[in-house]
Amino acid sequence: MFFRYFVYITTNKNRTTLYVGVTGDIKARLAKHYQNSLKRSKAFAGKYNCYYLVYFEGFDSIHKAIAREKEIKAWRRQKKEQLISSFNPAWEFLNTGAF
Repeated sequence: MFFRYFVYITTNKNRTTLYVGVTGDIKARLAKHYQNSLKRSKAFAGKYNCYYLVYFEGFDSIHKAIAREKEIKAWRRQKKEQLISSFNPAWEFLNTGAF
């Protein structure tokens, strides 16, 4: 199945901060997070250097993707960590080769 939209979770180098987002172009979005970190952007992902991808889900509908993003954002960190660990047990950075 081809997915057009993604919900994703990124973290920083030390895996201490999590960012949940939604996008139609995950490669471009990760590149933007990285660029924001270089510029010390005031945007959350840029400010906290959250450009390391550790989790993603694909959707065929933007409405479903946004609903899932909102659901995950409402969770406590522990539940987000469990979700990441069920998908990516070693919390490897998936930026290259994931798509």
